[in-house]
Amino acid sequence: MALFILLLTIPIQAKTDIKILKQQVWAAELAFAKTMADRDHQAFTEFLAVDAVFMGGGNKVNRGKQMVSDSWAKLFDSPKAPFAWKPERVEVLDNGTLALSTGPVWDDQGRFHTYTSIWRKEANGRWKVIFDKGDRYCPPKSKE
Repeated sequence: MALFILLLTIPIQAKTDIKILKQQVWAAELAFAKTMADRDHQAFTEFLAVDAVFMGGGNKVNRGKQMVSDSWAKLFDSPKAPFAWKPERVEVLDNGTLALSTGPVWDDQGRFHTYTSIWRKEANGRWKVIFDKGDRYCPPKSKE
């Protein structure tokens, strides 16, 4: 009987763990976005995985923590942030190792964009960004 009850609680435990992991990634994304608002490039860099890949406009790709950090440094130069973002949706793999975060981005002109980030849970338990891509919002031309 005790084994039966234990087996019934396993799916509940898994769902609880996913919920906690999603909350962790949500909090990490908010803290990551705060680095831009606070104009703190060093703190921004701490969220990057060593093997991070950030995709920019066109076919521009920055590979590795140092390259991403260097390419984003200029975005921290002015006193006013050039854009802000926040998570709207977070999903985590059932094994708890990877997560996707997506949501709106607003540039300093008030224009709306979107971002997608993939996060990896590191051996030390911290979530780090491994992929990031921002896109301009393009309204659909038709409902089809």
